[in-house]
Amino acid sequence: MPKLRLLLLGMLTVATVSATAQAKPASPWGPETLQQLRHLHQAALEDDYAYRQAAHLTDNIGPRLAGSPQAAAAVEYVAAELRKLGLDVTLEPVSVPNWIRGEERAALISYPGQAPGTQQKIVVTALASVDNATPSEGITAEIVVVNNFAELAAMPREKVAGKIVVFNERFDHQMAAAGFGLAAYGQAVAYREDGREAAAKQGAAAALVRSAGGAEFRLPHTGETGYNPKLPSIPAAAVAGEDAELMARLAAQGPVRLHLVLTPKLLPNVVSYNVVADLKGSEHPEQVVIVSGHLDSWDLGAGAIDDAAGVAVSMEAAQLLKQLHLQPKRTIRIVAWMAEEVGIFGGKAYAKQHANDVANHFAAIETDLGAGHPVGINVGGDETVLKLLQPVADVLSTSGAALLRSSDETGADVIPLKVAGVPTFSPIQDARTYFDYHHTAADTLDKIDPRELRENAAEVAVLAYALATMDAELPRQPQPVPDWLK
Repeated sequence: MPKLRLLLLGMLTVATVSATAQAKPASPWGPETLQQLRHLHQAALEDDYAYRQAAHLTDNIGPRLAGSPQAAAAVEYVAAELRKLGLDVTLEPVSVPNWIRGEERAALISYPGQAPGTQQKIVVTALASVDNATPSEGITAEIVVVNNFAELAAMPREKVAGKIVVFNERFDHQMAAAGFGLAAYGQAVAYREDGREAAAKQGAAAALVRSAGGAEFRLPHTGETGYNPKLPSIPAAAVAGEDAELMARLAAQGPVRLHLVLTPKLLPNVVSYNVVADLKGSEHPEQVVIVSGHLDSWDLGAGAIDDAAGVAVSMEAAQLLKQLHLQPKRTIRIVAWMAEEVGIFGGKAYAKQHANDVANHFAAIETDLGAGHPVGINVGGDETVLKLLQPVADVLSTSGAALLRSSDETGADVIPLKVAGVPTFSPIQDARTYFDYHHTAADTLDKIDPRELRENAAEVAVLAYALATMDAELPRQPQPVPDWLK
């Protein structure tokens, strides 16, 4: 082993020397600007403005489901705060769904070994979609438990028709613990998004999906579920992981019947707003660097990590620049997106409203993966940007955020801009426990560590100012427009 270590060390040294020997690109920032970035970084690590904003959004306003009175109050609050900072604030209209949760309950009413006159409660929460309700009195049916889509598809239709399908796809805790929480979530959330349609194809009466999350404290994770007008509209809900396991164990012993009540309503769309606030650039005011998070949340919790934190650190970037009297060359535009959770309505509306000036959008940053410690920057698009940003990474290294990574994980709301060729960015955050609370009643202010929120604010503020002052152009890579954006 010692020889192997020496060999590896030698290889690393050669690689490092070789890389150092290569000609470095000229820095897009002069010494004065780099000193400003260092000062900005330190100031952010000592400031609690972002935490105070997140606290107000979560504690004082509360859950901010798109179309709700709380969402409207959040729009007015953030707009007023950004006006106090002296930014030029515009409320850009967005037509958003108005989904009401209603009643939701479930119970096992018949199962092997049942004590006479008893039932077992199942912790359940409705998934948002079109026509996702049971009759007011509910439905009662036998359950069919499957572990994946392939297992369901292989079943004869007559074994599924008229029954309630329970998808027991388990969240990959080891993948999340290894730092790939978003990938683990992607695997699990496919059942929340597509399970309803898969069950409807087999003639099921309803679909229950094991929660797409890491914690198992009988916390159901809400969210959207798919809707296909060519298929029957059946009710769909998420159940706590423990209850999915319970149903799987009981169903292996014999028939299990469940009573399910879901009464959500999808009312006509209402008008809400993206909050758009500009800190005008001194040299190229027509060029825009977006700094953003989404203002809406689900209604079970207070939307602290998803995504009051993202809005708060974006506001902090503007607050710090004003406090330190730093003037960007390009316009820094703070955006609090509306209705990301129910279909990226704010991001899509913004792209349409600004279609004629998308070429002037220099870059877009979004923070939407909680408030965990940031270790660096996700860079969407051309990898040549990584070398350009190395001086920025050097500034961020003192708070452990020096990693630069080419990645598509740069936020949902900025996807329409990314497709149009705008370079996109986001913090690389510690998301190992993010999906324990995401979309649950436990997404509350106490899940935000004030120190780690300051670290996120420091990274976002430094990155925003660096992009808005750099003496270089960023490569643009337009992409084919996906069907959901057409």
